[in-house]
Amino acid sequence: MTKEQCFYIGYISKTRGLKGEVQLFFEFEDYMELDFDVLFLEVNKKLVPYFVDQLKMQNNSTAYAFFEDIDHIDKAQPLLRKQMYLPLDHMPERDPDDFRYSDLIGYIAIDETEGELGKITQVQEMPQQFIATVLMEETEVMFPLNESFIVGIDPEEKVVVLNLPEGLIDMYFEQ
Repeated sequence: MTKEQCFYIGYISKTRGLKGEVQLFFEFEDYMELDFDVLFLEVNKKLVPYFVDQLKMQNNSTAYAFFEDIDHIDKAQPLLRKQMYLPLDHMPERDPDDFRYSDLIGYIAIDETEGELGKITQVQEMPQQFIATVLMEETEVMFPLNESFIVGIDPEEKVVVLNLPEGLIDMYFEQ
């Protein structure tokens, strides 16, 4: 299994108890809809399958899991901070009208004043709004994503047109 055949869902955050139980932390929005029988953990840049024995989902983007053959804290310890993946065929179906700001990752951001900013590499949810990140001239540039700044989205061309506040982009390049 390669990363191209999978999608990222989160990482193992900590151990719990002495019997090898681990806490999973999900960065995948629809984690409650995921089907777990096997998880792939990134170990030495390779995806290694771990079969799930028991899983207790929580409401706070976490779950507690036991894996086959991991029956002691010493065996679970090396799994900490490992990224978790599932095969693409385990991706939950979404209604095509269910648009999320995170869907803009990979889109080219174009500001009406500044021109092309670059490809959106990350979208983070902050308490007040969503923030997009692009790499522009080897500098990470962040800007808010909200209805008042988005002029249009072209899913065919994978482009989002923005009208960002004057000076926002310039502040990243002032000396």
